[in-house]
Amino acid sequence: MGFFKEFKDDFSDAVGELVPDANYEGEEENLETSDDMVDTLDEEIDVDNELSKLDGLFEQVSKKVDNNETIAVTDTIEPEKEEKTEVKEEKKEEKKESNNMDTFQTYTPADTTSNTVSTPVSTGNVASDENAVITKGMTITGNLESTGSINVEGTVNGDITCNGKLVIAGYVEGNSNSSEFFADSAKVVGEVNTTGTAKVGVGSVVVGNIVATSAVIAGAVKGDIDVQGPVVVDTSAVVVGNIKSRSVQINNGAVIEGFCSQTYADVDVEGLFG
Repeated sequence: MGFFKEFKDDFSDAVGELVPDANYEGEEENLETSDDMVDTLDEEIDVDNELSKLDGLFEQVSKKVDNNETIAVTDTIEPEKEEKTEVKEEKKEEKKESNNMDTFQTYTPADTTSNTVSTPVSTGNVASDENAVITKGMTITGNLESTGSINVEGTVNGDITCNGKLVIAGYVEGNSNSSEFFADSAKVVGEVNTTGTAKVGVGSVVVGNIVATSAVIAGAVKGDIDVQGPVVVDTSAVVVGNIKSRSVQINNGAVIEGFCSQTYADVDVEGLFG
């Protein structure tokens, strides 16, 4: 502190020589104020207290910064989640639409082509559990169609088409198309076409060609038999016509007037003799 006082006295003397007394007085007052300002430096400063204040301010600022960053991060994450959920929903809708398109593409209408002798004609539909019965005292003139099975005990003058089994125990004049055919003491005048087995029982008469995947003949058939699989001709059978099949079993006592050809067999007949 003595250094500053000496500096003040020297400085005041130098100023007194250069400026008038009035100015010197003003300058002296200013120097006194500056002396006061310098004297404040002599007071001891509590460094630890000032540093603690600065640390508190630093913590407050850091908390505000962290809060702003977390808010900004959540704001940026939530739209991303919403975008991901929207993308997932769009993918689900696309899958549903693709699945619907696949069902429309795989759908095929029922085969409406005319019956052929060489191959069985499929109805193209699944058989239901319905069973229609034409009683003995009933006569129907016209075509019959059913998604289920038909049991004919009476008389039908017309074509019969059904997705299920066709059982005839009466009289039918017309072509038939079914998944399975069974004539039980019946008379049928017309073509028989089935995708399954054709059975002609004892006492039954069929006048017409038979097309099936397999056949068991125990009655009378006047017409060609075209079967992709095996044919069994029982003892009581009478066949007037050609048999074309994969294999033929003829029991003792059966009568066949025609040719038997195993054209659907796996054996290469021409290669054996070539």
